[in-house]
Amino acid sequence: MVFTRFCPAFSEDILDGFTGPELFGQGVSYTYDDVIFLPGHINFGAHEVDLTSYVTRNIKLRTPLVSSPMDTVTEAGMAVAMAAVGGMGVIHYNNSLEEQLHEVKTAKNHSPGFVVHPVCMQPTATVADVAALKERRGLSSVCITDTGKVGGKLLGMVTTRDWDFVTDLHTPLSEVMTADLETAEYDTITAEKAMQLLKASKRGKLPIVGAGGELLALATRALFREDARMPFGGPASVAPDGRLLVGAAVGTRDADRERVAALRDVGHVDVVVLDSSQGDSTFQVSMVQHIKREHPGLDVICGNVVTSWQARRLIEAGADALRVGMGSGSICTTQEVCAVGRGQATAVYHTARLANSLGVPVIADGGIQNSGNVVKALALGASAVMCGSLFAGTAEAPGDYQSVNGVRVKKYRGMGSLEAMTKGSEVRYHSDTQSLKIAQGVSGTVRDKGSVRRNVPYMVQAVKQGFQDLGAKSIADAWQRLDSGEQRLESRTGAAQAEGGIHDMHSYEKKSW
Repeated sequence: MVFTRFCPAFSEDILDGFTGPELFGQGVSYTYDDVIFLPGHINFGAHEVDLTSYVTRNIKLRTPLVSSPMDTVTEAGMAVAMAAVGGMGVIHYNNSLEEQLHEVKTAKNHSPGFVVHPVCMQPTATVADVAALKERRGLSSVCITDTGKVGGKLLGMVTTRDWDFVTDLHTPLSEVMTADLETAEYDTITAEKAMQLLKASKRGKLPIVGAGGELLALATRALFREDARMPFGGPASVAPDGRLLVGAAVGTRDADRERVAALRDVGHVDVVVLDSSQGDSTFQVSMVQHIKREHPGLDVICGNVVTSWQARRLIEAGADALRVGMGSGSICTTQEVCAVGRGQATAVYHTARLANSLGVPVIADGGIQNSGNVVKALALGASAVMCGSLFAGTAEAPGDYQSVNGVRVKKYRGMGSLEAMTKGSEVRYHSDTQSLKIAQGVSGTVRDKGSVRRNVPYMVQAVKQGFQDLGAKSIADAWQRLDSGEQRLESRTGAAQAEGGIHDMHSYEKKSW
C-alpha cells in the first residue's frame, strides 16, 4: 500500500517563513547570523546580477563596498584600491588637516598602474636606514630626493645592488645611489608606455618626473607583474572630473568646517562623512546644514544611526546618505560599555525602510564578516556596505606587517580605543574636553589578508551568487521582493547557526576563493 501525504494545490497561501515586518516587528534585536533568507526561484545566471547602487543621492558605485574611515584601514593606498575595484574608500581624520589633505590629494591624483606611495629618502640618510626599511617592510629600494619626499627634486635611486656589499651601515646614500637614471615625463607617460619602457630597458623601476625634475610617481616591474595576476572586475570608480572617487571623514566641531572647506577646495574630495559614533545630535544636524549651505554639490554622509527616528532627523537636515550601525564592529565595545545600540540586521531593516522611502541611501556599517553578511545587508535595504575588519590586514591598509608567533599580522584598532583616542579620535565621542577617557573599542592585530584588489572581485562574485539564490537580479529587485512579502525570512537558533557552518570535520582548510 502506498501512503501519500495530503497537500492542497499550490496557492499564495502556502508560504514558508515570515515577511520582513513579521520577523523584525517582534521586539527582538537580530544580528546578521540570527536571520536567514529562504531561497527563491532561479531563472538567470549569477553573471546577470547587477550590484550597481547609489552610495549617496548622487554617487553610484559598481561595487557597493566602502572601506571604513579608520586609521588602520583607509588612507590613500586603500582609497585607490577601493576605487580600482569599483568601490570607494573614505580616508580617516585621526590626523592633522595637512596629513589628511595629503592622503586625499595622493589618491585623487593617482594614475592607475603606478605606485601609490613611492618610498623616498634624503641623500643624507644612510644604508642603515634602507636596511631597517627592508626589515620593517620588505622594501630594499628607495628614491632619493632633496626633500626626502615625493615632489622633491629627484637626485638618484638606491636599490639592493647599490648597497648589498656595503659594510659600513653609516655610509650616506649619496655615496652609493645611482644618479644616472632613465626617467619619463609625467605629462606624456601612461602606465602602458611605462611598462614598455621597463621591458625595453630591463630595469626594475622607472621614476616619473615633472618638468622641473621633481619626482611625481614611480612605475615598477613588480607592480605590473602583480597587476597582471589580479582578476579584472570592471571599470574603476571615477568622479565627473575623470579622477578616482575619494571620500574623507570629518568631525562636527567648528574647526571641522575649515577642514571641509580645505578638503573640497584643495583636495577636491567627492564626499564627506560626518564621523560620529552616535550621529543623532545637534552637532551633526548643524554641521550638515552648514555644509549643504556653504558647499552645494558636496554630498554628505551622516551617522551613525540605528533607528528610524534618528534617520528621519538627519535626512530632514540634509543628509545625502546614512551610516547605520552602533556597536556592531569587531573592535567596538559601545554596546557593552554604554548599553546602547542595536543588532545590525534589525538596525539596517528599520532605518532602510524609512530612508529608502525618502530617497536616501543607507550604508550598513559594521558586523560584516563574510560575503553572506554582505548579501543580508544589501537585501535588507542597504545600498552599500562599509567594512573595517574585512579590509584591515590587507596589503593596502596603513601600517607595516609584523610577525606574532610566526603569523604575519597588521595592527587593527577601533576608533573608540584608548590608543586611537590619544591621536585625536576622541572627538568622535565628544570626549576631547574630558579628563577621564572611556574606551568604546579595543586595539589588536589581524592576519595578513592579501590584496583588496584580489579579494573584492571574488567577494562580489560570491554576493552575486547569493542574490541568484534569493531569486533577485539586482539590489532594487531584492528590496521589491522584501517589501512585497515575496522574500521570506526566518530567525535561526544557535544550533541552526552551527549547522549552517562547518562542523563534524576532523580537520579542514577553509578557503573562500
